Amino acid sequence: MPEAGTFRLFTEGDELYTAMLASIAAAQQQILLESYIFADDEIGRQFAAALIERAASGIDVRLHLDAAGSMFWVSQRLIRHLKQNGVRVRWFHRWDWRHPWRYNRRNHRKLLVTDRRDAYIGGFNIHRENSRRVYGESRWRDTHVSFHGGLIDAATDLFNDFWQGRRRRRLPPAPQNHSILLSNFRHGARRYLNGSFASMLSHATQSICLTTPYFVPDRRTQRLLLEAAQRGVDVRLLVPRKNDVRLVQWASRAAYGRLLENGVRIYEYLPRVLHAKTIVVDANYATVGTSNVDYRSFFLNYELNLFTRDLLLCRQLQTTFMDDLEHAEQVHCEQWQHRFWGDRALELAGWMARRLL
Repeated sequence: MPEAGTFRLFTEGDELYTAMLASIAAAQQQILLESYIFADDEIGRQFAAALIERAASGIDVRLHLDAAGSMFWVSQRLIRHLKQNGVRVRWFHRWDWRHPWRYNRRNHRKLLVTDRRDAYIGGFNIHRENSRRVYGESRWRDTHVSFHGGLIDAATDLFNDFWQGRRRRRLPPAPQNHSILLSNFRHGARRYLNGSFASMLSHATQSICLTTPYFVPDRRTQRLLLEAAQRGVDVRLLVPRKNDVRLVQWASRAAYGRLLENGVRIYEYLPRVLHAKTIVVDANYATVGTSNVDYRSFFLNYELNLFTRDLLLCRQLQTTFMDDLEHAEQVHCEQWQHRFWGDRALELAGWMARRLL
């Protein structure tokens, strides 16, 4: 993919993994990697071998994984192999009967930082489903961004704070070149991150292009999208037709009706599982990262997003959105109002469970 200033946009897993592995191979001091899913498959083992090779050279290699996210993907054999060969592995919120509810709060972040030089953030997990070479034409559709320069220190600090469990309140990092990295781990940071999403939507004057695999909006988000459409903003939502979590899809469709009736345009992506999480407002302000537009991302999970006014990156994300629409089918209001009653029942069931998904 072409570079946009200090940013590089990835929409294919093979290209992303090649770049990430190259950054890992070039590291001379430190590798910081966190992922919601790290699978024991062709892709995960390739990353494990790269991390072990660097650890054997004596550099600091840290791998932070979510216990729930990776539970059915990674093997204890692979984790032992990593640990025995010098990789420092830490699990986030492993099951503990003394604290059962913490298991529901997950590290959904995906971040790689090498030598305070290269960083990667976005929606891609580390598993074969993202690889066209391994998984074929049905590989998942996702979005990731790499960067260097002024944001690197913020990315490193955000990893270290999470790794060490430092949650004391402090001011968000200063923007660098009209861009900022935001997480919701520290005290007060969740409100700031959610407020940043709300600010994007409320200040839109021309267009909102929102892509999310799990669209289960809270009341404020629904209201902001409705208000934007009512004041003449071209509001378009891109969600998957094929979803890896059916209950979430039912909950998502339960929110369609009111939005469609008020001028929001909804498109369902047809070819593959859509896992990208991006918003572009007025073609000059964008966010890309790990947050979905759902209750779990807004109120439970720990997330990490880039917010940027880098015009080249914003235009690339806008172009990608419009390209994806070429492979999507628009949901029309009249058609939606006449859908089968059984579908309505499933949507109601999903919506009632929306806070638990």
